[in-house]
Amino acid sequence: MTFLVSLGAVMLFAEGPSFGIYDIAKSLTYPGWGVIITLLIQSIYMIAVGIERYLTYNKAKQQSRQYAPKVAQALKNSNIDEAINISDRHKDSHLAMVVSSGLKEFAAHQGSAEISADEMQASERALDRAIAVKTAELKRGLAGLATVGSTAPFVGLFGTVVGIIGAFQALKNNESAGIGAVGGAIAEALVATAFGILVAVPAVWLFNYFTNKVTSFGVEMENSASELVDYFIKQRSKQLRG
Repeated sequence: MTFLVSLGAVMLFAEGPSFGIYDIAKSLTYPGWGVIITLLIQSIYMIAVGIERYLTYNKAKQQSRQYAPKVAQALKNSNIDEAINISDRHKDSHLAMVVSSGLKEFAAHQGSAEISADEMQASERALDRAIAVKTAELKRGLAGLATVGSTAPFVGLFGTVVGIIGAFQALKNNESAGIGAVGGAIAEALVATAFGILVAVPAVWLFNYFTNKVTSFGVEMENSASELVDYFIKQRSKQLRG
């Protein structure tokens, strides 16, 4: 689709009714086709990652909204086992993964007479590891979007250079010819430029949008971890007083 839009844009500046999409495609050289195919692969990757990340983030957000009040009620009733079971039922929630890791580490020492400071720190480290793992998982594919956004214009520029070189060669071989002799090469250059820009702009936009999403999720996980540590401290205080 993006390729056709690029070709259509070139046609607006072309002379002659016969200079259509088929004529432009037929005039492309092997390097030109290489540039178009490369940009096409990048655009497909961008669309695939964009759809997959959107669905992943949307599912994580929805499940976290359902999960938060349930686990809060379970912890309010000091029912850690129930809180862990609730977390395991919300596997797509970023909050559930973090909270579950801390709860499982805390529950492993809950049966002892007194939870030591070292055991508390072990629970905190489990939370930190879970946040790091989940953040890396949420960032999956974003580096590829950044690569597409930064390289697509240069790939298109390469196609532009190839097209311009072809135009000069056509002029050299037939100095008395008009625009028809170099029209195909110029069209190749314009198509490559337009296609590169059309791939790069949405890739950069998606990268920035998803990066903000990951940052927001990271803040939520940090806040949940902090609240859970406070809960652990209160539970430890109760055991000491008991």
